[in-house]
Amino acid sequence: MFEYNICNQADETIFEKQCLALEKNIPGLIKEDLLTDVDGSKTQKYSLNGSEIIVCNSYYLDEVNIKSDIGLEQYFQYLGTY
Repeated sequence: MFEYNICNQADETIFEKQCLALEKNIPGLIKEDLLTDVDGSKTQKYSLNGSEIIVCNSYYLDEVNIKSDIGLEQYFQYLGTY
Protein backbone atom coordinates (compact mmCIF):
# COMPACT_ATOMS: atom_id res chain seq x y z
CA MET A 1 0.00 0.00 0.00
CA PHE A 2 1.30 3.45 -0.93
CA GLU A 3 0.37 6.51 1.13
CA TYR A 4 0.78 10.15 0.11
CA ASN A 5 0.21 13.08 2.48
CA ILE A 6 -1.19 15.89 0.34
CA CYS A 7 -1.93 18.45 3.05
CA ASN A 8 -1.26 18.47 6.81
CA GLN A 9 -4.74 19.78 7.59
CA ALA A 10 -8.21 18.84 6.40
CA ASP A 11 -9.27 21.08 3.51
CA GLU A 12 -12.33 20.59 1.31
CA THR A 13 -10.96 22.67 -1.57
CA ILE A 14 -7.66 20.77 -1.71
CA PHE A 15 -9.55 17.47 -1.48
CA GLU A 16 -11.76 18.42 -4.43
CA LYS A 17 -8.78 19.68 -6.50
CA GLN A 18 -6.86 16.47 -5.81
CA CYS A 19 -9.81 14.33 -6.89
CA LEU A 20 -10.20 16.34 -10.09
CA ALA A 21 -6.47 16.08 -10.82
CA LEU A 22 -6.60 12.29 -10.46
CA GLU A 23 -9.67 12.05 -12.69
CA LYS A 24 -8.12 14.27 -15.36
CA ASN A 25 -4.62 12.82 -15.43
CA ILE A 26 -4.88 9.08 -14.83
CA PRO A 27 -6.22 7.28 -17.92
CA GLY A 28 -8.71 4.51 -17.18
CA LEU A 29 -9.49 5.71 -13.64
CA ILE A 30 -13.02 4.77 -12.56
CA LYS A 31 -14.74 6.98 -9.99
CA GLU A 32 -16.65 5.02 -7.38
CA ASP A 33 -18.46 5.93 -4.17
CA LEU A 34 -17.98 9.21 -2.31
CA LEU A 35 -18.42 8.51 1.40
CA THR A 36 -19.16 11.22 3.95
CA ASP A 37 -18.58 10.57 7.66
CA VAL A 38 -20.65 12.10 10.47
CA ASP A 39 -17.84 14.60 11.20
CA GLY A 40 -17.87 15.83 7.57
CA SER A 41 -14.79 13.86 6.50
CA LYS A 42 -14.96 12.65 2.90
CA THR A 43 -13.50 9.62 1.20
CA GLN A 44 -13.51 9.28 -2.59
CA LYS A 45 -12.82 5.81 -3.96
CA TYR A 46 -11.43 5.02 -7.41
CA SER A 47 -10.40 1.85 -9.19
CA LEU A 48 -7.72 1.41 -11.84
CA ASN A 49 -7.17 -1.96 -13.50
CA GLY A 50 -8.30 -3.84 -10.38
CA SER A 51 -6.34 -1.62 -7.96
CA GLU A 52 -7.91 0.77 -5.45
CA ILE A 53 -7.07 4.45 -4.95
CA ILE A 54 -8.64 6.31 -2.02
CA VAL A 55 -8.52 10.08 -1.45
CA CYS A 56 -9.42 11.18 2.10
CA ASN A 57 -10.22 14.56 3.60
CA SER A 58 -10.07 13.56 7.26
CA TYR A 59 -11.13 15.94 10.00
CA TYR A 60 -10.30 13.23 12.55
CA LEU A 61 -6.66 12.99 11.37
CA ASP A 62 -6.66 16.63 10.17
CA GLU A 63 -5.16 15.85 6.77
CA VAL A 64 -5.78 15.19 3.10
CA ASN A 65 -4.15 11.98 1.92
CA ILE A 66 -4.15 9.35 -0.80
CA LYS A 67 -3.88 5.62 -0.16
CA SER A 68 -3.26 3.49 -3.21
CA ASP A 69 -2.56 -0.11 -4.13
CA ILE A 70 -0.23 1.20 -6.84
CA GLY A 71 2.48 3.85 -6.91
CA LEU A 72 1.30 7.19 -8.27
CA GLU A 73 4.70 8.88 -8.56
CA GLN A 74 4.56 8.78 -12.36
CA TYR A 75 1.51 11.07 -12.24
CA PHE A 76 2.80 13.57 -9.64
CA GLN A 77 4.05 16.06 -12.22
CA TYR A 78 0.43 16.31 -13.37
CA LEU A 79 -1.33 16.02 -10.02
CA GLY A 80 0.41 18.87 -8.22
CA THR A 81 0.75 19.22 -4.50
CA TYR A 82 -1.06 21.70 -2.29
